Amino acid sequence: MSKSKTNQVDLFIIGGGINGCGIARDAVGRGLSVTLAEMSDIGGATSSSSTKLFHGGLRYLEYFEFRLVRESLIEREVLLKMMPHISWPMRFVLPLSSEMRFENSTPTSKLLNFFMPWARGKRPAWLIRLGLFLYDNLGGRKILPGTSSISLSKNLAGNALKKKFKKAFEYSDCWIEDNKLVALNALDAKNRGAKILTRTKVIEAKRVEGFWKIVVENQLTREVEEHQAKVLINAGGPWVADIINTKLQFNSKDNIRLVRGSHIVVPKLYGHDKCYFFQGTDGRIIFSIPYEYDFTLIGTTDADHDCIETRPVCSDAERDYLVNFASQYFAKEISPKDVVWSYSGVRPLYDDGTENAAAATRDYVLKLDHKAGSAPLLNIFGGKITTYRKLAEAAIGEISSFFPYLNAPWTANSSLPGGDFAVEDVAKLIEKLRTDFNFLTEIRAKRLIRAYGLNAWEILKGAAKLEDLGEQFGEFLTQREVEYLRKNEFAMEADDIIWRRTKLGLKMLEQDKKRLSDYLKTS
Repeated sequence: MSKSKTNQVDLFIIGGGINGCGIARDAVGRGLSVTLAEMSDIGGATSSSSTKLFHGGLRYLEYFEFRLVRESLIEREVLLKMMPHISWPMRFVLPLSSEMRFENSTPTSKLLNFFMPWARGKRPAWLIRLGLFLYDNLGGRKILPGTSSISLSKNLAGNALKKKFKKAFEYSDCWIEDNKLVALNALDAKNRGAKILTRTKVIEAKRVEGFWKIVVENQLTREVEEHQAKVLINAGGPWVADIINTKLQFNSKDNIRLVRGSHIVVPKLYGHDKCYFFQGTDGRIIFSIPYEYDFTLIGTTDADHDCIETRPVCSDAERDYLVNFASQYFAKEISPKDVVWSYSGVRPLYDDGTENAAAATRDYVLKLDHKAGSAPLLNIFGGKITTYRKLAEAAIGEISSFFPYLNAPWTANSSLPGGDFAVEDVAKLIEKLRTDFNFLTEIRAKRLIRAYGLNAWEILKGAAKLEDLGEQFGEFLTQREVEYLRKNEFAMEADDIIWRRTKLGLKMLEQDKKRLSDYLKTS
């Protein structure tokens, strides 16, 4: 174990999930010197395990979280314009059924049970339509189309469902490649001058003479470094409370609620590109989403997760719950044996004392710890992908008084790397890429544009045939792309590439995965 010199910056960030990387990008673009430390892969935990949606949170209206919903709805279109390569609009089909009910603890269900006791917790169609009206109008929608009513007997979306479902509402939300979002925020921060340390664990942090002294250890080399910062931001996600207690050794009344969300992936259940919003008889909701061309993604659950040291996995009970839930709707019922992959992540929700996991707030909470003469600490609790940019702005706002020459907010009008083109130009770019590199099939060109946008040309530069891209690792994953991901998106291990930056692990042969792993270890 060796120890290197101290590095001094304005801002040191613990945690390389979407919140930490979003704050790093915002801060360095406003003139601050920034170092970020992530103990594993960028976006390797919660930020890679979402339902892959930018959404306003239709269900949150039942909890009267109007500010959160409005902010999320506005952000959908801001983010869509920032990153049209890794996000895109999707239409959601919400079938109507008299069997579907509220979760009993929601404020809306309590009101209806009081004023309409004969409804006995049912979620009536008029209420859903009212919610969708608010959903269409709270956020100043400009790009995304509004809600419409559809007949499932006449619409393609009805073909995959049981015949008892006759009517549905159709509304808009957006897809997002979650881990790519984190990686591109980190890349942009790095390109603007931030220092991004991956596989680097914070060992301790303490206030010393008006500054923070932070000791980190590289998890690969075991080299120890000391850093000094004016302000420390704890964006540890599920580990935020653990960092407060063990790394900072503070006693804090603030805590988080660890809520596990699990998802399953099955072979493609329908041939169109719309998603489904399913309501359950227990008051819960799930989504069914087209996934990686050949699959359908189903999720999510809400279950309390007891210990952050326990790796989250989709339990058999959660898998069966999702299978049974979806089978209430689909004409072709699915079974546990149809599940080809599952994943689970832990949401670090601010502990607001609610009885059950589904009711816990999805809003973010920022807590500034500062006394005269001491170095400031900002703890980040909660948050969701859709509002990560606003959270970053709010975080910098909390510490702005310590940096009087801070530049103005800027991220709303600045695209992420590779995304400097119009939302409606995606199809044109795919066709242009195929024209410039005629060995690409349509599906390969589409994947590259959706993953890298304009930077796809950098990956393919100079190639006249597939062989010019170097070793092939299966599913059109080439040596050229692998090296791009290592250089630009902080990928180091095979899982970083095939399960997080891409989802090619769903299709790759085991021998190809091993070849990739061996290549990364030896090159």
